[in-house]
Amino acid sequence: MAETVVSSVLHELYQFVIEERSSVIGVERDFIDIKDELESIQALLKGADIKAADEEGGGANEGVKTWVKQLRETSFRIEDMIDEYNMYVGEAPKINHSGFIAKIQTLPNMIKSMKWRYQMASEIQDIKSSLVKIKERGQRYVVKSESGSSRSRGSKAARFGDPPMALYFNEEETQLVGFESQREEMVRCLVEGTDECSVVSIVGMGGLGKTTLAKLVFEDQRVKKHFDCRSFITVSQSYNMRGLLIEMINKFCKDSNEPIPKGLQMSDGHKLITHVGQYLDSKRYLVLFDDVWKVNFSDEIQHALIGSNTGSRIIVTTRRMHVAEYFKKSFPVHIHKLQPLSPEKASELFCNKVFRGKCPKELGDMSHELVQICGGLPLAIVAIAGLLSTKPKTVLEWRQVNRNIRMELDRNVHMTHLRKILSLSYDDLPYHLKSCLLYFGIYPEHYTIKRKRLTRQWMAEGFVRCEESRNLEEVAEEYLTELIHRSLVQVSKVSFDGKVKSCRVHNLLREVIIRKMQDLSFCHLMHEDDEQETVGITRRFSITSISNNVLRSKSNSGIRAIFVFDKGELPKGFMDELCTKFELLKVLDFENSLLSSIPDDLGNLFHLRYLNLNSTKVKVLPRSIGKLVNLETLDLRQTKVHELPREINKLTKLRLLLAYYRKYGLYSIFNFTTGVQMQEGIGCLKSLQKLYFLEADHGGVDLIQELKKLIQLRKFGIRGVRREYGNALCATIQEMKQLESLNITVIAEGETLDLDFVAVPPPNLRVLNLKGRLTKLPYWIPNLNYLVKLRLGLSNFEHDPLEALKNLPNLLGLNLWDDAFSGESLHFQVGGFPKLKELDLTRLNRLSSISIDEEALLGLEHFRFKNNPQLKVLPRDLQNLKNLQFLGFADMPAELVDSIEIGGPCHWVINHIPLVQICENVGSKFHDYKLHRIPTQFNV
Repeated sequence: MAETVVSSVLHELYQFVIEERSSVIGVERDFIDIKDELESIQALLKGADIKAADEEGGGANEGVKTWVKQLRETSFRIEDMIDEYNMYVGEAPKINHSGFIAKIQTLPNMIKSMKWRYQMASEIQDIKSSLVKIKERGQRYVVKSESGSSRSRGSKAARFGDPPMALYFNEEETQLVGFESQREEMVRCLVEGTDECSVVSIVGMGGLGKTTLAKLVFEDQRVKKHFDCRSFITVSQSYNMRGLLIEMINKFCKDSNEPIPKGLQMSDGHKLITHVGQYLDSKRYLVLFDDVWKVNFSDEIQHALIGSNTGSRIIVTTRRMHVAEYFKKSFPVHIHKLQPLSPEKASELFCNKVFRGKCPKELGDMSHELVQICGGLPLAIVAIAGLLSTKPKTVLEWRQVNRNIRMELDRNVHMTHLRKILSLSYDDLPYHLKSCLLYFGIYPEHYTIKRKRLTRQWMAEGFVRCEESRNLEEVAEEYLTELIHRSLVQVSKVSFDGKVKSCRVHNLLREVIIRKMQDLSFCHLMHEDDEQETVGITRRFSITSISNNVLRSKSNSGIRAIFVFDKGELPKGFMDELCTKFELLKVLDFENSLLSSIPDDLGNLFHLRYLNLNSTKVKVLPRSIGKLVNLETLDLRQTKVHELPREINKLTKLRLLLAYYRKYGLYSIFNFTTGVQMQEGIGCLKSLQKLYFLEADHGGVDLIQELKKLIQLRKFGIRGVRREYGNALCATIQEMKQLESLNITVIAEGETLDLDFVAVPPPNLRVLNLKGRLTKLPYWIPNLNYLVKLRLGLSNFEHDPLEALKNLPNLLGLNLWDDAFSGESLHFQVGGFPKLKELDLTRLNRLSSISIDEEALLGLEHFRFKNNPQLKVLPRDLQNLKNLQFLGFADMPAELVDSIEIGGPCHWVINHIPLVQICENVGSKFHDYKLHRIPTQFNV
């Protein structure tokens, strides 16, 4: 495990020696000496990591563990020294190679410089001496690993397919096999039997598939039809009963399309129990409590759930039999003890994952042995199959893998088997992917992690290596892709085009990751009432519960990242202490915290690369932000920072500037989203790749012309555009050759957006969002061959624009909003929009009819209508959309809505669609609505 740290430090040393030329005599030579020593020690690490990971070892193995720990901590010292040196060189007056001051300094500065050089020289010599001793001890304790062993770590990740397509997956993973009969048994328990409220408890160890089975049953159509309302709640080890009750009733209401009871959020525990009881009275409900750990959980929940005899059911999944037994105090309980997969089903799952079908005959015996080692545990099978899926399908390679796995797993019980197998999957990763996987342990249990947030943190930490002809985002996404392919990371949510939006790791794998994090001093997790001092060195803090003395005893100055997940008030002086104590920070993440201000000494954080203030209460950035010369990502979304200081233009390494605020109240065409104002000098931000949203009216034409210098931009959003900015804006867009996403909004309704002078549009444009009056559809839009999403608003086209747009070859999503079309009839013609999946027609005030040819919109899956007041008759050509999965109506005329209800004259038109849904406003706020599902042949 130390190899991960040493490899990372060696990479930094390589970069330092190649890119830096020391301004202090002799330092460069010393760094080369340190690099050489580390390289010679690294040869011992392959065997050392295996020995140190043996939890049952003792004696000599304890010596190996100590040796690895000493090497790791010395590597941290080297990393600190490099960063401190870079900070000194970056901030101090320059010193020339002859050792003389390049410009006049004050006496105090000269004394400070001499003191720093002395301390640096002393630290270097101490590190060199430590490495010599570590090398000597390593040669005594560690036996080098055999050359060519399959346990050796890779130096480069395997590549998976075409990089631009790397993150495209199906949202629904292949269902785990082996649950067919168990699902039927559980469905019968739920829909048959006594009218008394009863419990079905699924008990088994982690990795057996308790949650998978529970979800299969919960989503079964027979179960959905049988119950009036359902609620799926993840409990886990740490939960808040009040929050759990609120979530439960919210989900009940959502499932049954009923309004949420008023005053729910303000209720105390007793009132909440009353609310739940009143809501569930006379209803036949189903609630699933997933991952229950606390034995007396039943005592806490019983008063809210005991009701009339309506045949309600409770599903509980737990690893502890005592939890299931305890429910018998209050409910009739059926305990379903989940068993490992049968050998046949285990083999079927293994072969599906590794070979996508049948196992080759020559690998049959070894596959059988590997499946036996997994003990029928689905997660273990999936994990080891993920490992093997990246290996050559040869007898020689598999024999070596088989030998090592048997060596690791012999004489261990099932849980140890599973942990060992998951650890093997971790050990097989290249060192840069190990660090990426460990990052999942930083996030709280059951946390769904956004892909972009995660990969940006990886980049800031230096885990992502720059590759020729590809940007860092593409490389980072490929890393995530490989972790998914190895069955280590699960996809939680995908976008309309199939791209991963969020992900997570299995709970049991997270336990393994946390152990690895502790062994590697990778991150210290701060929980509620955590008063413990950090043991040795740690590199990161993950704060899930904050207290007044949260940083008091944490004196480790080498911290590289701090994450705050606590949603309570931050202690007074927390940020001031953080900015002075941890000057080597690279990552600061406060997303969704109650942080309200940033101190002036933020500029002390010379190495900071990633600053996430998303959804905090911050309103102003200090001018010292201009000192963060290494900052790459600044996330100000959903903050009230409306103006950026001029000093931000000094951040020449800034790549991502995300800044806007959305008012989730009443919808307003122009006031729903606001961007930020920036000062003259924005053209200095030449590394910028994403900038949204910029307010154009603060700076006008001069600001827009300066944007020409930002030729690296891939995503750009600008608001407040006036007609007279048209020529300048067109000229600027033409210079943005790398642009993939463009969002333009005019300053007021009726303002014309003139884009006719874009002679050569960005060739790789994938997303285009235009909100403003267009005299005509710009001629270049129908020629955007890579466009996947188009949103037009306020365009006021008098003639049907579909004729011009229908042949866009890769368009997946089309939105016509806010009188984008001012005519009365739209016609989707034969062969038009061949790949379109999502279509949205919203607030087209004159639209009264739609016609769809039989061979049009062949791939359409989602179709939404919202607030089209003249569309009073359902388009009967909807019957031609054979692949349509969802049809939604919101704020539509009553005549249309009534016609599609069961018994209505047009119900037959939509009867082939699995989900038809009506959304009705029930209040004045953005989220005040009620959902009503229209029964069709799929869900009657």
